[in-house]
Parts: sequence; structure tokens; C-alpha cells
Amino acid sequence: MNLFKTNPTTTEAWKMLLKKGQDIGSTKIIDLFDSSNNRLEKFSIEFDNMFLDFSKNIIDSETFDLLLKLSEDCQIKKNIKSLFDGDKINETENRSVLHTALRDFNLSSKIGKELLSDRKKIKKFTNDILSGKTKGSTNKKITDIVNIGIGGSDLGPNMVVESLKFYKTELNCHFVSNVDGDHLSEILKVIDPETTVFIIVSKTFTTQETLTNAKKIKEFLIHRSIEDISKHFIGVTSNIKSAIEFGLDKENIFNMYDFVGGRFSVWGSVGLSVSLAIGYENFEKFLKGANKMDEHFKSANLEKNIPVCLALISIWYNNFMNCETEAVLPYSEYLKFLPNYLQQMFMESNGKCTDRFYKKVDYQTGTIVWGGTGTNSQHAFFQLLHQGTKLIPCDFIGFKSSLHGNNDAHNKLMSNFFAQTEALMIGGSMGNGPFRKFEGNNPSNTILFDKVSPESLGMILSMYEHKVFVQGIILNIFSFDQWGVELGKSLASKLLTEIESKNILKHDPSTKNLLDKLINK
Repeated sequence: MNLFKTNPTTTEAWKMLLKKGQDIGSTKIIDLFDSSNNRLEKFSIEFDNMFLDFSKNIIDSETFDLLLKLSEDCQIKKNIKSLFDGDKINETENRSVLHTALRDFNLSSKIGKELLSDRKKIKKFTNDILSGKTKGSTNKKITDIVNIGIGGSDLGPNMVVESLKFYKTELNCHFVSNVDGDHLSEILKVIDPETTVFIIVSKTFTTQETLTNAKKIKEFLIHRSIEDISKHFIGVTSNIKSAIEFGLDKENIFNMYDFVGGRFSVWGSVGLSVSLAIGYENFEKFLKGANKMDEHFKSANLEKNIPVCLALISIWYNNFMNCETEAVLPYSEYLKFLPNYLQQMFMESNGKCTDRFYKKVDYQTGTIVWGGTGTNSQHAFFQLLHQGTKLIPCDFIGFKSSLHGNNDAHNKLMSNFFAQTEALMIGGSMGNGPFRKFEGNNPSNTILFDKVSPESLGMILSMYEHKVFVQGIILNIFSFDQWGVELGKSLASKLLTEIESKNILKHDPSTKNLLDKLINK
């Protein structure tokens, strides 16, 4: 069964929201607290060890009710069921979308049993590497892991490993993504080939960047007299034949599935480097945290459904308040890679201009997602948030406790966390003159957890995945393909042949001139 389709602009709720956007534009957020007795209760959600406060938004009760009506008109509940039931909702590629199954612990179907088997294989491999049972070709214990992948095969694992390094095992983890020989060379400088395992992550085992780097590493191992390279390579792929031809042992190949897109794949075998970096027990806690959010997303009423509310707020600003970007601001240096990871998740998923009727849209779809960690960001781009001409909704993500018990520093961090959300909303004055005035009325969501942990990180990522899904449903677009990425790959392949042969063919004048400068260097 395909997703329920409707052009959102034809719904009565959309039409009323257009008018509401015009009427509410000059309303002060702080005044909305005075006009409602239960604003905090209505515009906040507590779930497990998480608290979401979305009361600091330019949204009143009528607006929120209209947004909920819009979600109902777009059959959100029905479409959520289609997602979890495994219906082929990725219509342009005729695939199911089952990344949630990778973190489900109650699977009984045939594919479910296969996924559970994969998880057992991850657990065994992780434990065998960490215990020293599995060694390199010279019988030395493995000390380093290098993940070779790009896009979702890199951004997810890299971000999670960095975010959870407090829980680090004794292994050193490195990531190679870009087809940039200098980047690879810098990593090869610091590892011992005898004690390193390289994980090649490529669904097709043909990804140009990944295979280029893998081949260079293979040459490096041979040059360093590693006789049995199969003990130093692991494959995560659906193309077992090509992986074996490359030199991998079949037992060291982990599954990938066509029903899991790259940007949603960290929960399965793509997360092998995560399991090695933090240990399988913590990897399982990471999965269970995500699964908690899945269950919440499936069962919670729309008005108290965290991903649904976050998605509706984004649609409100993007389509009715003329906001083109939104910022994600984690107040933990552990989460410094989270904005980049979410950038891919949101912009690759919902950066579409064709709707599910195969027609060009005449409304806004994907937002530009960016951000950085606090308090670093305060000294980088918060000036624009406070006094610029752009209205930029923000997600502030904070944690009540420091992992290392640095209470003095953490109190300073969290005082900035709360001060910024208050200052953005209320504004104020730093003295005389217009340059010292702050109008305020800048919206934000506050997302608060007890601490950075595998469970809380799993909940955060699952929350944003489902936000993407809800946005895509309401905007009537396909969130699980990425044809724009494929176009660039195709053109790059043709250009590579021209560059290597130094035979530049027909191009636009600018591109031809630039290519001439490259080959005549």
C-alpha cells in the first residue's frame, strides 16, 4: 500500500493557516503566556527521560489546533502505520522503508529473524575483537578501526562515535569518507597496519569514493607486507560477490538491505564501527533508546507526539512565516557532529520539488538545516539570531548533568543554554542607542535530557527521523529517495574520463574554461 496522498494547499486547514500567518506575525511570544492559562502544559511534552518545551514559539492555541487539523487531513496516523507495517512507501524505488526494524527487539517475521541474526553477528564480532580472540594476520591484537564510507555510511557512525566517546572501548576509531588522498594519507600515517581493521561500507560495493579509498588501503597493506589482507578488511554491503572478489572473507561480510536508506542506516551493520567503539552493550542501549521513540511515535496522540509537534512547528515557519532555515544547537561538545548529520537527514530527504502526484510543487518543502554547539556558536553566529533580519527557529538540546562531574563548568554551560532561549524570546537592551537594542520574538524549542547517553542519543536521532517523515507526509513528497545525488555522480563519472584523458568535450563556457585550467596546470 502506498502513502495517502493529498496536496496540502487544498485543505481547509492550510488555507486558514495562511491567514493565521498574516495575523499573528506581529504577536509577541511573551504576550501569549499572559493570554493563556495553560500554555506551558499545552506546549510541552514529557516522555521517559526527555522534556520538550515548545512554548517559546510564535504559535497560539488556534494555530496549533489548525496544524493538528492539517496533520489529520494528511492522514498522519494512517501513514505512520504504513511506515511500520513495511508498506512500499518509497514509491519511486518500489521499496519498503524499514530502518525502524533495525532497532526493534520483537521481530518474528522472516526478515525480522534475519535482522536479529545480523545483530548477533555484530555482537560476536565486537566481542571477539575487544577480547583479542580475533586478531590481525600477524597474530597481534586489534587496536584501531578505520571506517571507509561516505554519506550515511560515514556521517551516522562518525557522529555517534564522537557523541558517545565517554563510553569508548580501548579501540581507536578513524573515519575516511572524502575521495581526498590527503585525508586518507593522514590517517594511514597514524595507524599500524598489523593491528588495524578496515570496514568498507558500501551497499553496492561500487561507490566511487569508498572503493577508491579501499583500493588505496589495499595497496598500502600489500606494500607493508601484510600477507593475509582478508584479516584486515570487513565488508558491510549487499554486493557479496564483489566484496569477495576484492579480497574479503565471506564470514567477514555484514548485510545491508535495500529497504534501509543510507542516512537511516546507523542502526544496523553500518553501525558496526559504533559497536566496536562503545561496546555491544552500549550499542544495544543506543538501539533501545531509538526504539522507545519509535513506540512513542506510533502510539502517542498527535498533540502530545514529539516528532509530530516538531514537524508541525517546522512546517508552520517554513510555509506560513517565510522562514527558510532552522538551527540545531546542542549544548554539548560531544554532539558537535549532530548538525551535519541532521543536515543530510533533512535536506537529502525533503529537498524535493516534485510531489507524490509527480507534479511540481508550488509551496515550500525542505528547510535548510544548520547549527553548531553551544557555547561556541554564541561566539560565531548568534549575533545574527539576535539582531539579524532573518527569523530562524532554533532547537536547543541540553543535558542536566555533566558526564565527568564538572559541575562548575556545567552550571555555566546550562546558564548560557537557558539564557539564550530567554533572550531570543524576550529581547532587551544593553544601554542607549539602537545598536544595543534587541527586539526578541525569536522562536525556539528546548529539548532537555538527563545526560548524554546511548539511550538519549538514540531517542534524539529517532525523534528527528520521524520529524522528517511527518514533514514529508504533510508536504506530499517522497522523503526516502535522493535522485539529486545520483545526477552529480553521473556527471562526475563522465568528467573523470575527460580529465584523465585530457580530452575535454563540450561543456558550458565556464566549466570548459575551468577544466582547461585544471589539465593545463
